Amino acid sequence: MLEVKNLSCGYGGENVVKGVTFTLPENGRLAVLGPNGCGKTTLLRGMTGFLPAAGSVALDGAELLKMTPRERGRAVAELPQAGSAWFAYTVLETVLMGRYAHLKPGLFSAPSREDRAIAEKAIRRLGLWEERDRPLTRLSGGQLQRVLLARAFAQTPRIILLDEPTNHLDLKYQVELVRELKTWSAQPGHAALGVFHDLDLALDFATLVLLMDGGRAVYFGSAEDLPPDALSRVFGLDVPAYMRQSRARWEKIGG
Repeated sequence: MLEVKNLSCGYGGENVVKGVTFTLPENGRLAVLGPNGCGKTTLLRGMTGFLPAAGSVALDGAELLKMTPRERGRAVAELPQAGSAWFAYTVLETVLMGRYAHLKPGLFSAPSREDRAIAEKAIRRLGLWEERDRPLTRLSGGQLQRVLLARAFAQTPRIILLDEPTNHLDLKYQVELVRELKTWSAQPGHAALGVFHDLDLALDFATLVLLMDGGRAVYFGSAEDLPPDALSRVFGLDVPAYMRQSRARWEKIGG
């Protein structure tokens, strides 16, 4: 479905991401893992054309990097990190922005009845209908991230790209967000790719893992087959031992 070949991109003429290759099949969920500064977010920016990139990013054979922003917006949605809202748009107004790529070109284009129905469905799906007229500035971080996910769903993309979407969220909202994404990506013609810091959450989300270090892919494959020694080498920590210690603490708390 999505095929990335030899993608390189960066800043100021210097590549941060260096020749990364991977594939994402229909209904796949890919977690991008690695230490700070390894190029995870830069990879997403190169894939979406935000940064100049060399290589190929193809969706069912169509080159994303050669599409217009409107064409790309109909194929790919992005879910950024949770943060603060800077503008007082309402929930409904924000989710309707996800329909922009589908509007007819023109200065005075407005959402159609179908656009509004799709936005309403996304808002209801995320349990936000009662908040539809509330400005974003009056929402909690968890509510705001659900609004942004509803906007991504309303965009009706083939693929959703997630840049550390659970940062700053309470555990409850982290779990709910991952559950919604797993349900969405299981539908025909869908797939999701996300950058994660939390390894437990990443492995709950993922069917595939891309492990990066120094801008390069050091592992790509099944999440179930992720080699522990590669994780430990990349993070500079005995990751399996740490996870076992953490699990033991929770088992002790739980009796």
